[in-house]
Amino acid sequence: MITVAGLSLRFVDKKLFEDVNVKFTPGNCYGVIGANGAGKSTFLKILSGELQPSTGSVSITPGERLAVLKQDHFEFDDVMVLNTVIMGHKRIFEIMQEKDALYQKEDFSETDGIKASELEAEFAELEGWEAEINAEKLLMGLGINKDLHLKTMKELKGSEKVKVLLAQSLFGNPDILLLDEPTNHLDFKAISWLEEFLLNYENTVIVVSHDRHFLNKVCTHMLDIDFGKAKLFVGNYDFWYESSQLALKLMKDQNKKKEEKIKELQTFIARFSSNASKAKQATSRKKTLDKITVDDIQPSSRRYPFVGFTPEREAGKDILTVDGISKTIDGVKVLNNISFTVGKGDKIIFLGRNEMAKTVLFKILMGEIEPDQGTFKWGVTTSRSYFAKDNADYFTDMDLNLVDWLRQYSEEKSETFIRGFLGKMLFSGDEALKMVNVLSGGEKVRCMFSKLMLSGANVIILDEPTNHLDLESIQSVNNGLIAFSGTMLFSSHDHKFIQTIANRVIEITPNGVFDKSTTFDEFFENEATQKAIDKLYESK
Repeated sequence: MITVAGLSLRFVDKKLFEDVNVKFTPGNCYGVIGANGAGKSTFLKILSGELQPSTGSVSITPGERLAVLKQDHFEFDDVMVLNTVIMGHKRIFEIMQEKDALYQKEDFSETDGIKASELEAEFAELEGWEAEINAEKLLMGLGINKDLHLKTMKELKGSEKVKVLLAQSLFGNPDILLLDEPTNHLDFKAISWLEEFLLNYENTVIVVSHDRHFLNKVCTHMLDIDFGKAKLFVGNYDFWYESSQLALKLMKDQNKKKEEKIKELQTFIARFSSNASKAKQATSRKKTLDKITVDDIQPSSRRYPFVGFTPEREAGKDILTVDGISKTIDGVKVLNNISFTVGKGDKIIFLGRNEMAKTVLFKILMGEIEPDQGTFKWGVTTSRSYFAKDNADYFTDMDLNLVDWLRQYSEEKSETFIRGFLGKMLFSGDEALKMVNVLSGGEKVRCMFSKLMLSGANVIILDEPTNHLDLESIQSVNNGLIAFSGTMLFSSHDHKFIQTIANRVIEITPNGVFDKSTTFDEFFENEATQKAIDKLYESK
C-alpha cells in the first residue's frame, strides 16, 4: 500500500497540489487524470521519490517494492535487451552480478563459498532462476521477438525500446507499479496485451494516460487532479466523465426537484454498474461500483471545448477514387499500388505498420506532393479540409495574435465572429490576443480545429488529430466527429476514438490495401482478417 498524507507542491509562481490525502491499495488500478499542466506526471514523480513535495509525505508499506516506467529511452543503450528487463528488479540483477564476479575469481576462498551460498539462497527465494524465462515472456507478449533479446538496446528502434522499458517496469511482480503514458508508441496488439496483463495483476497500479479505452479497460478508480486538489472516484474513466457531466447538468437546472435528481443519478449508477458487471474487469476486486452512493457523484469543474462541423453543402455520391498510387520517399517505397474508392458518409480509419505511409497518402490526396505513379480524383461536389500531423508551418514566423491568425481562414472578418469561434476552443477574453508563436502544442491543435470548423468542408482528412490534446479536448473532438454528417479519412492511435467514429478500415501494407467495412473492434478481433493482413505484409 502507498499512502499520501498532507501532500503539497508549490513553485515560486504556481501551486500544483494542496493538502492531498489518498491511499492506494492492492488489487486496484488508479487512473490519474487532469488537464494539461495539472501536474499528473509530477504527482507520479513525487510518489516514486524522484521529486520532493513542499509539505506532506508519501509512505510505502515496509518491504514492498515499487517499479517505475522509465522515460529515458537512451539510459540503457549499452545493455543487452534481456538484462535491461531483469534490471527492473534491482536486487535480482545485483545478485546475478555478484555471483558472476565470485565464480570468476581464481582464488575462490571458503569465505567466498559462504557468500555464494547466501546469494544462491536469496536468489532462489526471489525466483531468480526463472528471471530470464519471465523476462522473455514479457518481451514476447509485447511483440519483441527472441532474435532481439541478446542485442543491445541501441540496436533497437525507438518503438522497440519503449516496449523493453515497459517490460522492465512489469518484471518481477512489483508491489506498486507507476506507469506514465504506458501506451505511447505501442501498437494495438501490444496495448491489448498490456490491458490483459493489468486486468490480472493483483497488486497496486497507478497510471497516467490519455488513452480512454485503456483507462476504461484497466482502471477501478480515477484520481482527478483539478485546481490544486486531488479527488478519488470509484469507477473507470467513462463512469467518471458521464457521472460528472450528469451531475453538472442537474446542478445547473435549478428547477429540478432534489428527489428527481436523486432518482436520475440512482438510475445512472444502476445502469453503469450493470454494464460493468459484464466486462472482464468485474472480478471480485473490481465490484466497488455497486457500493457507490449518490453523494459520491460530483460535478467536474473542467472546461470542455466545443467541436462541431457543419458542411456548407451536401456532397454527392462520388467522393474519391484512388487508382494505383505509389510513392517512394528517400529510397523507401512507402506506398505501393494503393487503390480504393470512398463513398458518401464513409468514415475511414487508415492503419499501417509504416507510420509515414498514412501521412504521405494524405498529403498526396490534398495536393501537397505528387505520386510517382497512379491517379486520384475527387468528386465535383466535394470540399476538403485537412488537419496535418505536423502543423508547425501554420504558425512558424508569424507575428500574429490568435484573432488575426484565424481571420485569415474566415470569410466573415469581424472580431466578434472570430472571437466566437476561438471561445468555443477555450480561447476567451485576453487569451484570444495571445501571439501564435508562443502557443503550446495543445493550443495549436485547438487553433487548427477552429480553422477546420470555419471551413464548412464536407470531407475532412485528419492525421493523428488527438496528439497533444488533454482528455477533455479529446472527448470533445471525438463527440464532434461522431456527429459530423460528412465524409472522413483519418489516422489515429486512440482506440476509443477509432471505435466510436470509423465505419470502415483500410490498412496500408507493402502490397496494396486491406479494405473492410466494419468497426475497429470487429476488425482487430477477427482472426481471419488479421491473418489475411499478415500475409499481405509477408508477400514479396
